[in-house]
Amino acid sequence: MRLKKDSSEQKLRGAYYTPQKLANAMVRLFASENIDTVLEPSCGDGVFLDSLKETGLFDKVSRVEAVEIEAPEAQKVSGRYKDTPKVKVINQDFFDFYKEALGKKTFDLILGNPPYIRYQYLKESQRECQAQILTSHGMKSNKLINAWVAFMVASVQMLSKRGKIAFVIPAEILQVAYAEDLRLYLANHLAKITLITFEQLVFPDIEQEVVVFLGEKGDAEKGIRIIEMNDLSGFDDLDLASNGFQPVQHVKEKWTKYFLNGNEMKLIQKLRADNRFSKFSEYGLINIGITTGNNGYFSVTEEITNRYHLEDATLPLIGRSSHAHGIYFTESDWNLNKSTGKSARLVCFPDIPYDAYPQGYKDYIAAGEAKNEHLGYKCSIRDRWYIVPSVWVPDAFFLRRNNLYPKFVLNRCGAVSTDTMHRMKFKNGVDPENVLLAYYNSVSFAFTEICGRSYGGGVLEILPGEMGNILIPKIRCIDPVFRSELLQEIDHIVRSDDNIEKALDLVDREVLIKLLGIDQDICFQCRIIWKKMQKRRLGRGE
Repeated sequence: MRLKKDSSEQKLRGAYYTPQKLANAMVRLFASENIDTVLEPSCGDGVFLDSLKETGLFDKVSRVEAVEIEAPEAQKVSGRYKDTPKVKVINQDFFDFYKEALGKKTFDLILGNPPYIRYQYLKESQRECQAQILTSHGMKSNKLINAWVAFMVASVQMLSKRGKIAFVIPAEILQVAYAEDLRLYLANHLAKITLITFEQLVFPDIEQEVVVFLGEKGDAEKGIRIIEMNDLSGFDDLDLASNGFQPVQHVKEKWTKYFLNGNEMKLIQKLRADNRFSKFSEYGLINIGITTGNNGYFSVTEEITNRYHLEDATLPLIGRSSHAHGIYFTESDWNLNKSTGKSARLVCFPDIPYDAYPQGYKDYIAAGEAKNEHLGYKCSIRDRWYIVPSVWVPDAFFLRRNNLYPKFVLNRCGAVSTDTMHRMKFKNGVDPENVLLAYYNSVSFAFTEICGRSYGGGVLEILPGEMGNILIPKIRCIDPVFRSELLQEIDHIVRSDDNIEKALDLVDREVLIKLLGIDQDICFQCRIIWKKMQKRRLGRGE
């Protein structure tokens, strides 16, 4: 379901056919339900129709409509079911079908695997219809939104009074920003929401993680629940009735928080209202690192620096996780990175006339152009492609993509970072070392996992706004000598690649419990939340 650069016709259509085992499992969930009419809005090769037949649901229903945009596929499926009068296969764009059917037809069950088509691959007429579907329900329409989002909204509109929807959709519904409006829409229009997630990839040869989304209309709201499975075999023992619902919060926030149980959710809400904590964003400006447009060209080693005499046109660079050895980035760290061949400098050519550049600068620019380094989009739209904008030295860095945990690092050598890190400039009056100490504790680590997202391969990705929402304890009065001792110990733990829980234990005990009076059980529960969310994320990367 993930479109790659070498987009085939299949990928442009977003057509990734559902394994029969998954389709059968989804249909069996409705075997005992009172269902009379069924819609499959993107039937493809007819796998869900086959499942309806195999599981005996055909015998209960009076009408099944299946929509397929591709004529050859529609003809094949229609041919297979030509002797089944209750099945009608319609060769039509689903968006057109929706416009014609809305207000005239409803369905008790709508199920399938909607196409995963990026905005740029849609026809203009499809873009217009998608925008109308979304904006008519108070949702934003932009170029980030994928076709499956509009499919879901349109399908929910076409459900009967107690209709049910069952879709295979990208797992990004749980967390990505472009699905914020969709999450709120679904929470407002469905009485029950069930999300079934998988630790293993369930589509052969496709990198996209998926979830099974089950929704039901009704008068009484039940809420939301998330059921985790290792793989499709989990359906064999699935008892939906034994899995209770949590109250759904009618907000656009990520649904990953519902991986927590009810008591854990209450604790998170309690902490958000606790005035002993504040958001990271309250302490300063958080911004993505420098967007060079070509990190490989603008991040240089000492060998390249010396060859082209670039020293006066560079700044110290903390380029990636391996560059950040501890919780401080010092000149010693920078010198170590330089000596070990890392790209430890960022080229920042001065904004002066080109003719005033030394010959070495001109030679490096020419070398880049000879290798087409200037043709990337962000470089090509600049007046002078080799002058990087928005270069400033921050007070601290926060890793954007992480494995076990993110490092929050104070800048002690005037370094800059590329967009592999976020940069932070503290407000006037903020003590940087108080903020540094405040991050390394169980509560903040729990919120880091909750606010971040699983990027793929088990990686935790955190965007600037998400970093800003992480809660950290307010440290106002602390003995500077004692603070320094704590920070030195944390720095030693991080530099020696020791178990980070030793640092969390230290800060939990000395800062949260002793200094701020936070209950020890809160620290304990937050540690459990952090480890649970981390384990789930890392498990999906194995």
